[in-house]
Amino acid sequence: MNVLFLGLGKYKSINSRGIYLDLLREFVRGGHEVYIVTALEPESKEPFSLVKEDHAQILKVKTGRITKTNPIEKGINTLLLQKRYIKAIEKHYPNVRFDLVLYPTPPITFLKVVEYIKKRDKATAYLMLKDIFPQNAVDIGMMSKSGVKGLMYRYFRNKEKKLYKVSDRIGCMSEANVAYLLKHNPEVDPKKVMVCPNSAEIVDMSVDEATRTEIRNKYGIPLDKKVFVYGGNLGKPQGIPFIVKCLEKAKDIDDAFFLIVGDGTEYAKLSAYSERAQQNNLKLMKRIPKDDYDKLAGACDVGLIFLDHRFTIPNFPSRLLSYMQAKIPVLACTDPNTDVGKVITGGGFGWWCESDDAQAFADTVKKALSELPAHDRQNEENFLIQNYTSRKTFEIIMNSLGGDKAK
Repeated sequence: MNVLFLGLGKYKSINSRGIYLDLLREFVRGGHEVYIVTALEPESKEPFSLVKEDHAQILKVKTGRITKTNPIEKGINTLLLQKRYIKAIEKHYPNVRFDLVLYPTPPITFLKVVEYIKKRDKATAYLMLKDIFPQNAVDIGMMSKSGVKGLMYRYFRNKEKKLYKVSDRIGCMSEANVAYLLKHNPEVDPKKVMVCPNSAEIVDMSVDEATRTEIRNKYGIPLDKKVFVYGGNLGKPQGIPFIVKCLEKAKDIDDAFFLIVGDGTEYAKLSAYSERAQQNNLKLMKRIPKDDYDKLAGACDVGLIFLDHRFTIPNFPSRLLSYMQAKIPVLACTDPNTDVGKVITGGGFGWWCESDDAQAFADTVKKALSELPAHDRQNEENFLIQNYTSRKTFEIIMNSLGGDKAK
């Protein structure tokens, strides 16, 4: 079977790590040919690049800047994405017939590419729904359903509905995502919707005591504190003003140390707070290479997840997986609509509180500190193996296809 994956990631090799590449390697192991079409770095002088590996190809297409830019440039380049991808596929794969096309959201603007492949090749279209847009933008005030911004909302909402319609299968991150999708899109056939969670290969990213000491010394992190680490995007979805309130409330918890690593549109707000407060139990760092971050996370004690309380859609952050690989429990501070907190507490590998009460966060930190000595770090890996392996996600997708493609 020829599998086409449409993405935006900076994929260097099929053997690199990441939720999508981990999954695509399962297709390679299953004897399938994988073709990845993704975005080329805007700085590139070439219109495309092509990397060929065993049973896998990565075609990078110059798309213009889509991330870390202003909304206008991002919007224009996102809309042009479809034409550029179609043109690249026509040029490089005119004689390849794809049996399955996989595509995540964001963005929702792969619609025309999916329609093109379905019409040309009679391929099955599988949407991996990672982001419910444009409602998520409405939730945090980046878009509105009325006024001038309402025009943009209705445009993208129409695109969203068309994407659901053209998709033969829709894989959602959790049960809450399935329920939300069907409730707000009653025209979608429930038979084609299923739970297909974020997943990863089983990689032990925990560290021994000697390495733990070495890493903490390297980054200036105290050895005698329990380190609560957050790594990833620092933007509006994380509710940065609320995180600042949480850090302020927790500044006098002597046994806790808060490490925040990342960047994003709201980084400056955290940086300003860090400089102003001079908080003894806080360290803010810019994003570091993934391999370095993974080792750093393994040297910490608790992983943090933050989501803005205004969200009505059930987000399910993929950074949960990296904490589980590092064998550290998780403290999630989120809106009540996501079921990530329920999964964490039900699985016995962490704690949850709502992201509208900074004192509740501080109290939950204290609870975590009291329970850490008795916590079995094997819980994280066990839950990962039972629920979130890339092999399981591969099997979910293949089983949903039926017929000859599933053989």
